[in-house]
Amino acid sequence: MSVMDAYTSFVVNHRKGIVLVSFLLCLVCAVGALMVSVNYDMSSYLPEESESTQSLRVMQDEFTADVPNARVMVDGVSVSQALDFKSRIQNAEGVDAVMWLDDVVDIRVPLETQDPSLVESYYKNGSALFSVTVDDDKDTQAIAALYDIVGERGHVAGEAAKNAETKAMAVSEVVNAFFILVPLILLLLVVSTTSWLEPIYFLLAIGVSILFNMGTNIFLGQVSNVAYTVSPILQLAVSLDYAIFLLHAFRRFREDEPDVMEAMRKAMKQSFSAVAASAATTAFGFAVLSIMDFRIGAELGLTLVKGIVFSFLCVMAFLPAFTCLTYKLIDRTQHRPLMPSFKSVGKYLAPLRVPVVLLIVVLIVPCFLGQQRTAFTYGMGSTPESETRAAADQIAIEEVFGNSTATVVLVPRGSAGTELALAQQLGKLDHVTSVVSYATSVGASIPEFMVPQAALEQFYSEHYSRLIVYSDTPTEGDVAFSLYENIRAASENFYDTVFVAGEIPSLYDMRDVTSRDNSKTNPLAIIAILLVLLLTFKSATLPVILVATIESAILINLSIPYFTGDSLNYIGYLVMNTVQLGATVDYAILLTDTYRDFRKVMPARPALMRATGQSFASVLISASVLALAGGVLWLTNTNELISLLGLLLLRGTIMSLFLVMTFLPGILLLFDKIIGKTTWRSNFYNGPTSVEVAHEN
Repeated sequence: MSVMDAYTSFVVNHRKGIVLVSFLLCLVCAVGALMVSVNYDMSSYLPEESESTQSLRVMQDEFTADVPNARVMVDGVSVSQALDFKSRIQNAEGVDAVMWLDDVVDIRVPLETQDPSLVESYYKNGSALFSVTVDDDKDTQAIAALYDIVGERGHVAGEAAKNAETKAMAVSEVVNAFFILVPLILLLLVVSTTSWLEPIYFLLAIGVSILFNMGTNIFLGQVSNVAYTVSPILQLAVSLDYAIFLLHAFRRFREDEPDVMEAMRKAMKQSFSAVAASAATTAFGFAVLSIMDFRIGAELGLTLVKGIVFSFLCVMAFLPAFTCLTYKLIDRTQHRPLMPSFKSVGKYLAPLRVPVVLLIVVLIVPCFLGQQRTAFTYGMGSTPESETRAAADQIAIEEVFGNSTATVVLVPRGSAGTELALAQQLGKLDHVTSVVSYATSVGASIPEFMVPQAALEQFYSEHYSRLIVYSDTPTEGDVAFSLYENIRAASENFYDTVFVAGEIPSLYDMRDVTSRDNSKTNPLAIIAILLVLLLTFKSATLPVILVATIESAILINLSIPYFTGDSLNYIGYLVMNTVQLGATVDYAILLTDTYRDFRKVMPARPALMRATGQSFASVLISASVLALAGGVLWLTNTNELISLLGLLLLRGTIMSLFLVMTFLPGILLLFDKIIGKTTWRSNFYNGPTSVEVAHEN
């Protein structure tokens, strides 16, 4: 007995035990999934050696308060009332520090006599603006407390508010996405199968694997919000095919095999290689993310690969065992085919081959250049359509005080005169609205022993002085990044050791790290997929043709923002480069494999006609599921990065489907003779061309 025979017999013979163990593990993993913490701080995934990470570590070691990460505005208050609000905010749970006008000027002196630009940075037209530092681990409690304090007359915005809102909505958005996606997939599968119950089996098998994947994330300690939201939906979308392959094979074997258990053994043996090849190409595409220096890629890659492995195991063990126990239910719920056969679709798509090939040849260079010149962003904001309170409060605050971003500069503690000179130099930089430090707020000439300890600790640690630079720039972009470079350069003119921390420095480093990652991940993903295809097809040309087809779809997909004048989140761009390749190359594999089979008994044109017709329904269903998953992520998630990933997945899947059904057949026809000569044991038909006419008719 072969290994495969022994394995299939084990699964069929121990079906009750396998199902029971699987359901017990589901319960354990469901509990484990609830215990996995979710990380919403993208900057924590930067490499340890990045400057912003080192600066943040030094500041956290030296100071109790972090970088200010929230802005609180209260309307219609006097100076004394504002001071009362400041005291209440300071005492709120999760608030580490509060800074207001009294920290930068002497409010006992009439405000009309002081620098108006400085005063109006904190107090304007009866509105007071507080710069608040919230503990990242307590941002949910802190933001809730701030809302209670400021009430209807106040507004709370900033990174802490966005993170708290994201945390509150994360679980509900994942649940909402599944509630929308699962019924749509069920409807699609009911139309494409001949049993009302069979689609439930598909979803059950993949659902079990998703629980296994999410539960075992507990061994990672925590997962990012991106992995938490994207990986279960993406796992469902890309691995549902495995279950479809198995049960379709089971249905075919039952037509000639009266023994149900034997039919399942044969189905498992026949579908094993197809499912394994499909899983391998997808897993290799995802695994490449693990080499990213930006560690969120490694985590997302590991989570997705783990999901593919669990999906493969569940389809090859749990699903056949469960089906063998309950196959009579499938028999009782049969219905007539609801989907057309699409066998003649090839003749309708054939006229598109040459025009599409020519169009891709014309577009490929502009699209390649366009996707490189797209305006990129690097943070994780809310979608422009977001109607959350944090988004509304952000607008309200900016209408009165404009934009404000805090950047912390740490320099060695020592000369108050040098610190004052640096603060003055920083204050002269373009877009800097104020600089808060001991020298500017308390006074370089005032001895430290005369200052309350709590106030002193905001500016001095044992080794460092802290200056907070406020600017009117956004947190990223050319202007913000240029300001960061100028802050660092100005500081280094006065000190040999300088640490700069904040959202701008983190996003600056994120830009550099992800740009380097792209130069590694995309080529490696292509090489990995090429090697898998080389082993699959044993051909020197077919792997190149298949990858070129999907890469063309990727280039078009990722270049669209450039031609429409939109920005594109670079992390989404980077992830989609590998995800679209790994997730949709299966369409090209299926068509090409079917084409090779027909090509052995007929000429190229009728072989392509037959292959397109036979594979179209399978590819259409698979692509529809993946596109639906992308569309649901796009429309239901308020996180800009995750919503963008959904849009790119939706658009990229449609692009891949279209090119696989038009461009790929055109290229296969164009290079048919070369493919035959460069493929081991191709055995292409070489008979009379009259066969072509017969098969086309």
